Amino acid sequence: MDIDGTLLDSHGQVSEDNARTVAEAQARGIEIVLVTGRRFDFARPIADSLPCELSLIVNNGALIKSKDGKTHLRQLLPSATARRVLETTAQFRPSTAVVFDRTQAKQIIMERIEWDDPFRGGYFRRNREYMAEVAPLEDCLDGEDPIQVLYTGPCRAMRSAMKILEHSPGAHEYTLALTEYEKRDFSILDVLRRGVCKGVTLGEWVRRHGIAREEVMAIGDNWNDREMLEFAGQPVVMGNSVAELKSLGYPVTLSNDESGVAEAIRTFAIEGRAETVPDKRT
Repeated sequence: MDIDGTLLDSHGQVSEDNARTVAEAQARGIEIVLVTGRRFDFARPIADSLPCELSLIVNNGALIKSKDGKTHLRQLLPSATARRVLETTAQFRPSTAVVFDRTQAKQIIMERIEWDDPFRGGYFRRNREYMAEVAPLEDCLDGEDPIQVLYTGPCRAMRSAMKILEHSPGAHEYTLALTEYEKRDFSILDVLRRGVCKGVTLGEWVRRHGIAREEVMAIGDNWNDREMLEFAGQPVVMGNSVAELKSLGYPVTLSNDESGVAEAIRTFAIEGRAETVPDKRT
């Protein structure tokens, strides 16, 4: 399951119903995997709030980690590619960060951190210990490959950045993942290693655990969940989902403020009423 807009309600909390039902599913032998665009350290408090064992696929599929932080798969963006991406999008530099797979400090590098930014300031302050400034930003690429290049800002601006990257001569070198919150006019654009996405990495996790695609249920709400939903034998879309996902014809559960995850788990997993859908991967 996805985290933001899916497992978490609109206040960023895991409801008692969601936590209890996830734990019940795990106790019945169902594997739990959090699949998120968040970094591990930003996702770990959510994982720790669930009273059960689970795995995490973080950074939109770039890393697979266990709850204790052990890394099982790492797919990094080549530093040369990251440098070209930064050069291509210089006009978006105030919205740009480079994210590394490091312990504690200097995971998120920006040229200048606007701690009081009305859109991003809360995130910056909550992650203060993991952030650092480097100017020019390209200088942070000193031979260590990052996880991703990250852009955050208003939806329209992030769509413009995405369009530039989609039409760049180097577009074949990376994958883009977009997450939008239209009601807040806030968007996140990730530039990842070519071929990396939630769906592909979930497929690799499933393969390693000897689980068939038909036995997988995925729950999501945003653009970056689409490949994960297409992979799963039983995709479920949140009631608060972006319209595109609802148009795919998948079952729709309750919203994130109505514990839609718990309802989906009860309906399609615990009560065993799941019906697989055709493989829509292309």
